[in-house]
Amino acid sequence: MRNQLVILITILSICLGYSQEQTYSFTLEEAIQFALENNYSAINANRDIIDAQKQKWETIATGLPQINGSVGYQNQLKQPVSLLPGEILGGEPGTFVPVIFSQPQSATATATLTQQIFDGSYIVGVQATKAFLSYSANNKEKTELDVRKQVVEAYGNVLLAEESIEILEKNKSTLEKNLFETTKLFENGLGEEESVDQLQITLSSIENQLQNALRLKDITLQMLNVSMGLALNAPTQLQENLEDLTMSKMDLGILGFDFNINDNVDYKLAENLNEQRYFEWKLARSSALPTLNAYVNYGSSAYSESFDFFSGDQQWFDSSIMGFDLNIPIFSSFKRSASTQRAKIALEKAKTQLTEAEQQIRLQLENAKNNYTLAIDNYETAKQNLTLSERIENKNQIKYKEGLATSFELRQAQTQLYATQQEYLQSMVEVINNKTELETILNTKD
Repeated sequence: MRNQLVILITILSICLGYSQEQTYSFTLEEAIQFALENNYSAINANRDIIDAQKQKWETIATGLPQINGSVGYQNQLKQPVSLLPGEILGGEPGTFVPVIFSQPQSATATATLTQQIFDGSYIVGVQATKAFLSYSANNKEKTELDVRKQVVEAYGNVLLAEESIEILEKNKSTLEKNLFETTKLFENGLGEEESVDQLQITLSSIENQLQNALRLKDITLQMLNVSMGLALNAPTQLQENLEDLTMSKMDLGILGFDFNINDNVDYKLAENLNEQRYFEWKLARSSALPTLNAYVNYGSSAYSESFDFFSGDQQWFDSSIMGFDLNIPIFSSFKRSASTQRAKIALEKAKTQLTEAEQQIRLQLENAKNNYTLAIDNYETAKQNLTLSERIENKNQIKYKEGLATSFELRQAQTQLYATQQEYLQSMVEVINNKTELETILNTKD
């Protein structure tokens, strides 16, 4: 029995350890799809859709039959007294007799059915529910585009940090080798102390950059996890590398994409604002219309000297009423007129904002196209410059070892190479991010 218990505990420990060490692995598209289901904003956007549907029914239900019940109980601790003329009861004229007309305790139970027959604001409200559902759907679409853009940027930043670490470690290894050889030459009287100092300066700088890159990798990975809705420190691995991802994002054909302004989510939201202002205007106008409601109720009342209303001998008296309420607005000292005019002004402003939004979106599109083209050009240039810088640095390495170049010239070549390496990495990230920005405006993706 004891051995079985030990085995069971061991198995549970292994299972728990496995669950705690679960590692996630994603391509970029897999990361995007995961985020669309698990990102915090995406989850709430889905809830907003459900909330809008419930709100639609809430609005419709206000015009449907409503039934309400009420139960009341009273105990008149000191009953009111009424005075009757004395002659009614056979007394002298001019005298009054005090009487109490009811028993001290009473109970009532009533059910009331109300039905809205006509209300202009209700009609407008039902019409507006369709626009509200459209707004919620468009807002969800915008949230998904933002999440996608956020994940792409975070994914690219993690790859950038990983590539930077790899390059910096390689540079550090080369510098350490150079410093070791130069130090030995100096110790043997075959080199200058300045050469050792120059290499030490460069090495210290690279070591600082490497430590910063290592910290950035952790931070960017945490940002990616948060974007995808994972725990901050969840073990996550990326299946793609920066260069391959960049090549997949290089597509100049997107510049000729037939842009339809109605596909842009910001334009859709601007149209939703127009619809909202339009229905607000109709609602203000509807306040001048009469409202008509009907009702019918049924109730029962009982009276007693003591609380025995549940007794089988208690007598209950039924009552029922049916009626209509017609409310006709006549004069509001031009309040309704002013409200309608304000709503009309808000509608005209929304129309102007829609026109402005269209122009702004078209300008953003042209700017995004230009930035994407520039990013590709910069990438090609940075790639060529990297080849040249590597060649220059390699030549200076050979010259330095042969005594034909100074440590200062070698450091210049190395510094130029390191800067070109970072420019090359950054150019790839720019291609990826600018492609995503363009796709967001066009509301399309690979």
